[in-house]
Amino acid sequence: MSTRPEKYLLLDTPSLYFRAYFGVPESLRAPDGTPVNAVRGLLDFIDRLVGDHRPDHLVACMDADWRPAWRVELIPSYKAHRVAEEHEGGPDEEEVPDTLSPQVPVIESVLDAIGIARVGVAGYEADDVIGTFTARAKGPVDIVTGDRDLYQLVDDARGVRVLYPVKGVGTLRITDEAVLREKYGVDGRGYADLALLRGDPSDGLPGVPGIGEKTAARLLAEFGDLAGIMAAVDDPASRLTPSQRKRLDAARPYLAVAPKVVRVATDVPLPDVDTALPRTPRDPAAVEELGARWGLGGSLRRLLATLEA
Repeated sequence: MSTRPEKYLLLDTPSLYFRAYFGVPESLRAPDGTPVNAVRGLLDFIDRLVGDHRPDHLVACMDADWRPAWRVELIPSYKAHRVAEEHEGGPDEEEVPDTLSPQVPVIESVLDAIGIARVGVAGYEADDVIGTFTARAKGPVDIVTGDRDLYQLVDDARGVRVLYPVKGVGTLRITDEAVLREKYGVDGRGYADLALLRGDPSDGLPGVPGIGEKTAARLLAEFGDLAGIMAAVDDPASRLTPSQRKRLDAARPYLAVAPKVVRVATDVPLPDVDTALPRTPRDPAAVEELGARWGLGGSLRRLLATLEA
């Protein structure tokens, strides 16, 4: 008798609480006046995701280090424009809205009290945690993120999709390989090469000057991957235009290190954690106390009811 493979739902939690913060009015406040719009928005989002997709496993993946030193060493501009304060010997401080920063510890406490697995690993971003869980998963995986970088993990053969919020924290675009090919001309495996060739100002990735998204997609369609493109640069008989050959040749130092920066890690040393979807709160007293203290009201009650159903 065959059994259904267990489904994994992996949350890019920082991406989602940023979206919740900007998508839910700041007028939602705790009894002491502290804004809790990101907290309640994230709980509402998780409630909807669990209700709609019924995963067997749920992991809230976190940024233990949003700008890892090993990535910055390779490309110093990586996320440099988002640094609020540099810390020698430790993670730099990210520029975060003043009324969002105090909500992050509340989010962490509530998730822990409910029993939703929350995983961050020193030296790695949430993307890397997601990449490693995805690589280890024995069943289909839905990744929920507002970050296009994770499109590189999409894999129809393994049932790996990205659920991308297109409006606030409500409407999701289910992204599989057909969507990627239609929009970008590549599959999941090719997306990282497309991204590093095109560049990404939001992450401080320069890309190859003069090689935009459409040109990058055409080059990948013709030559297969970044290695194939660089082999074409070295082949005088290849069908690269003189300007493309010149630009790619000049970008060799960047292209030598960009793949390690852009591709998510799949070998993060994950802690031993129970990722099973909780049916009842791990710490009911803490849930009750946090709900009252922060005025989480219906958002928390709805999620608990959905988990129990």
